[in-house]
Amino acid sequence: MAIPVRIGTRKSVMALAQTEDIARRLSAAASELDVQIVKFETIGDSDQISKLLPHGGKGGAFVQEIRGAVVAGKLDACMHSLKDMPGNEDTPGLVIGATLTRDPPTDALVLREGVTLEDLRKSRGKGYSIGTNAVRRGAYAKRLFPEIEIIHFRGAADTRVRKLDNREMQRLPGGGEVGPVDALIMARSGLERVGLIHRMVHEFQPHEMLPSAGQGIVAVECAVNDWQTRRYLSLIDDPVARLSCDAEREVLWVLNGHCNSPMAAYSTINGSEMTLSASVLDEEGGSFIETTRTGSADRPRELGRAVAMELLDKGAAAIIERTRPE
Repeated sequence: MAIPVRIGTRKSVMALAQTEDIARRLSAAASELDVQIVKFETIGDSDQISKLLPHGGKGGAFVQEIRGAVVAGKLDACMHSLKDMPGNEDTPGLVIGATLTRDPPTDALVLREGVTLEDLRKSRGKGYSIGTNAVRRGAYAKRLFPEIEIIHFRGAADTRVRKLDNREMQRLPGGGEVGPVDALIMARSGLERVGLIHRMVHEFQPHEMLPSAGQGIVAVECAVNDWQTRRYLSLIDDPVARLSCDAEREVLWVLNGHCNSPMAAYSTINGSEMTLSASVLDEEGGSFIETTRTGSADRPRELGRAVAMELLDKGAAAIIERTRPE
C-alpha cells in the first residue's frame, strides 16, 4: 500500500518546479511513497503591489500559511527557498528535514532591449532604474551603480521578466505607479528554474554581490515529531548544503536581522574546511561591513557565530537598527 506524503508549495512556476524536483527525488529514494503536491496561494502571491514588510516580510508573506498547514496536520511537509525563511526566529514544532543540493547561489542581471551592462557602468546608473524586491540586491546595486534608481518590483521570476520586456509599470501600495524599469536583478537559480537563463547578461560574482543566506538551496520542512516523514526526507538531504545552511543561518540568528536589513552570508567548502563570508549594509549601499573567516566544515554554527560576532564588533548592530521598521 502506497504511503501518502503531502507537500505544500506556492503556485508560482518556480515553486512548482522546485517541489516537483522534491517529489521526483523522494519517489526515486522510496518507491512506496505516493507524493502529492498541494498548491497554496500565499499573501505574498495574491498581493503583488505591497512591499513584503506589512505582511511580516518574506516569512509572513510566503512561508507562514504553508507552515501553519503542516503544524495543523493538513500537510506532511512544505517546500521553501531557504533564503525566504526568516533566520532570526524559532519555528516551534517544525524542523528542516531536507536541504537539496545547492543550485548556483549567485545573482543575475537581466536587461531590457537597448540597454547594455556597459551603459550602466559608464553612467554609474544615472538615468536608469533596476527592479528588485530584495533590499540586499538593491543595496549592492547602489554600490555598483551609485546613481541608479531602485524600484520595488514584485512578482514571480517569469512575471518580472515579462514586466521588464513589456515596459509595465509597478503599482504602488498607496496608489499610483512607478517605472518601468530598465533592468532586473534576480537569483540565477530562479531564472534557470523557469527556463529563462538565456536572459542573464551578467552573473554577479560573490565579491560583487554577496548572495543571501541560503540562496540556491531548497529546504523541506516537516513536523519535528513526525519521525516517518523525517526519515524519508533524510534520504534526499544533501550534507554539503546542510552544512552551508547551518553556517549561513547562524549569522542571521546572531545578528537578529530583519526583512528590511540588507544582509548576506555565503559559504564554500573545500575538503574539511569551510570559508564563510557575510556582510551588512544600509539600503543605499553607503555603510558597508564585510568579514570572512575559515574554520572546520564540521562545526558550521560555530563558524557562523564567529563571523556574526566579528560583524557586530565592526558596528553591524547600528546599521541593522537604522534599517529596522518602527
